[in-house]
Amino acid sequence: MSGSVLFDAPGPNAIRRSRVLSIVFSIATVVLLGLAAYQLWLGGAFYQDRWDIFTQPEVWFAARGLMAGLGTTLSIAGIAAVGAVILGVIFSILRTAASRWVRIPTTIVLEFFRGMPVLLMMLFILIVFASGAYWSVVWALIVYNGAIIGEALRAGMKSLPKGQRESGLAIGLTPLRTTLEIELPQALRIMLPIILAQLIVLLKDTSLGYIVGSPEILRIGRQLVDFYDREGGPYALSMFFVLLAIYLALNLSLSAIVRWLHKRVSRPRKGGPNLDGTKTEAIPVSTQAMRQQAGRDPMADTTRYPGAGMDGGGG
Repeated sequence: MSGSVLFDAPGPNAIRRSRVLSIVFSIATVVLLGLAAYQLWLGGAFYQDRWDIFTQPEVWFAARGLMAGLGTTLSIAGIAAVGAVILGVIFSILRTAASRWVRIPTTIVLEFFRGMPVLLMMLFILIVFASGAYWSVVWALIVYNGAIIGEALRAGMKSLPKGQRESGLAIGLTPLRTTLEIELPQALRIMLPIILAQLIVLLKDTSLGYIVGSPEILRIGRQLVDFYDREGGPYALSMFFVLLAIYLALNLSLSAIVRWLHKRVSRPRKGGPNLDGTKTEAIPVSTQAMRQQAGRDPMADTTRYPGAGMDGGGG
């Protein structure tokens, strides 16, 4: 019998076919990577003179070095991430408001921000508000990702049972306090993987600041290539690989942190601290005590029936 009701377990022929396809695709991938490495070798990508600039400290640590650009990239991502989460919470509250005069305009604004490319938003903020390249990137990332996070939180609140909101209203909470104290915390916990994944996308979108002139790491790398080789020849591909390695290290590290945080938040808490800092210990309850509590075994109460707990009490 199959272990899943959604699909049948593959038979011997299907397993054999799957293995053959896996081997074929693996061989094709290795061949393509080998051809790419061969073409890079023919182009001189592995020559020593293509990498000698990376031995110079000023390439890394000068005012316009790669580490300075990396710091700008991380500062943009950090500020934009905090702002996007805050704006997403505000959007989700307004989007679920009871008044249609609040809900409908918020929906229109959200759909506009979600449908507008983030690069056009950077250019719009830069031209219209003259905020400078750095802050145009920050504000564009806040608005764009805040709209996406707001919709994710709204979906999380909609997925909750209706009894959650009804319980809050039944104990006298206002609709706003019910949303803030009951629905929103649960929606944050449910949609945490999506929110964290969107923040990783936000980090990668900081590279679009290269177009508007933000001094992030991609633009700094391009400026270094232009400085050391005016024609963009020997160092362009080398810089590409170095920037690729930096972005991969950042994104993989952030992805690992996200997975760890998600497991920690999703893990059921046993004996965790209460609001006052104390820990709740599990108290074993015997069957006799359960029956006594439920009133199913009245003779077990020795205070009301003194002879109930003694042997041979019926004589």
